[in-house]
Amino acid sequence: MTVRNTETVVITGASAGLGRAIAQEFARHGANVVLLARGRRGLEAAAAEVERLGGRALAIPCDVSDFAALDAAATRAEREFGSIDIWINNAMTTVFAPVSQLKPDELNRVTEVTDLGSAYGVMVALARMLPRDRGKIVQVGSALAYRAIPLQATYCGAKHATEGFFESLRSELIHDKSNVTTTMVQMPALNTPQFRWVRNKMGKKSQPVPPIYQPEVGARAVYYAAHGNRREIFVGRSTVWVILLNKFFAALGDRYLASQGYEGQQIDEPVEPNRRDNLFRPLDDKTDYGAHGEFDDRSTYESWQLEANMRRGVLAAAGLGVLGAAGATAALLARR
Repeated sequence: MTVRNTETVVITGASAGLGRAIAQEFARHGANVVLLARGRRGLEAAAAEVERLGGRALAIPCDVSDFAALDAAATRAEREFGSIDIWINNAMTTVFAPVSQLKPDELNRVTEVTDLGSAYGVMVALARMLPRDRGKIVQVGSALAYRAIPLQATYCGAKHATEGFFESLRSELIHDKSNVTTTMVQMPALNTPQFRWVRNKMGKKSQPVPPIYQPEVGARAVYYAAHGNRREIFVGRSTVWVILLNKFFAALGDRYLASQGYEGQQIDEPVEPNRRDNLFRPLDDKTDYGAHGEFDDRSTYESWQLEANMRRGVLAAAGLGVLGAAGATAALLARR
């Protein structure tokens, strides 16, 4: 897989968490990395990391729910670095709460950022890629785009919508025989700082549902997706099992999550009094949150499922070779 060192990639939600890890991954390959997010402190730190790792950075404060701001950021990116080769829609937010406790402005905000922000990113990227007939759009998804869980109706609904938007987009690009391509990467539970800053109405601190992967695992998948033409990439064995089981046992999944989904997303520690969240404004005015959350001791940097997934062509060829050799051996033994 040959990659131009001068490629330009735009990453939304790049100031922390998975977006930060994605920026680091592209920087290691010498890319021009355009970092979009609301928080200035995280953006500045992410840009410094990109430069230190061998890439070139351009940090632009931007709220992805503002189409005009997103479009202006893309214009500036191309003015600074040339044409955009890869656009990665990663920005998200959520509210941990049952539906009965949601407020309309909370639902609107999560949808605007997680779903509409992704759709706006697609539209902005297409406006530049289609006339050139080249480019790659990567949608960062989740196992929750297929199987919703309790307490995250806002996020799950937005990711379901992103999946639908992606499927329509991909079909249209194929119909038009376009050389612009798109891939969606479905993520597992990741150890990111989001659990420290998203809105939480549950009284107890939130956590990712194990098994938990470090964001670098997701970043490797996104980098791979950006340079291939796979339709979807599932990251982690948990993502595969969740999606497959939901196809055949959705009703059973409803009941299982009703009994296990609440406790599985919380730890037995109270939420801090007067805790702030980033739903309507960024929190990194004083703190750079980085790529990792608070669960390093429970998270893994490895996913054998992902490694096999990215090498499935080689593994398939090897498997056919083994079968062929076994067949030849059997035939030789039969003749003897």
